[in-house]
Amino acid sequence: MCGQNVVRSVMASALARHLFGKSIYVGSAGVIAGDPDPFVTAVMEEIGLDVKKHRPQSVEDLEEYEGLNFDLAISLSPDAHHRALELTRTNALKVEYWPTPDPTGEGGNREQRLDAYREVRDELERRIRARFRQP
Repeated sequence: MCGQNVVRSVMASALARHLFGKSIYVGSAGVIAGDPDPFVTAVMEEIGLDVKKHRPQSVEDLEEYEGLNFDLAISLSPDAHHRALELTRTNALKVEYWPTPDPTGEGGNREQRLDAYREVRDELERRIRARFRQP
């Protein structure tokens, strides 16, 4: 979960699906649904992952479409963490908070901005590998 389901949670869900396939179920949502971010598409394509078909959705959208039958919610932003904790009131759900910078505010030229997105992508991959390491 992140703020708008357009940057951090998109990267995290695509990475988890790529790394673990169907061995774990992955959903992705934001506190609200934002607009797709072309920088996310670019940095994910660099590592061979296509996120063009991703459609941002809110937690409410996810709940309506799939239900909230998850064992674990990983929140990547303060607002998403607050929302995830609210979900524990009515769902048997563990919540982990992985504070992750929002690269959308990064200034500079295109390459500098892409570097900020790459840093987030690479850090998320490292965290996902460590958290869901299989024996």
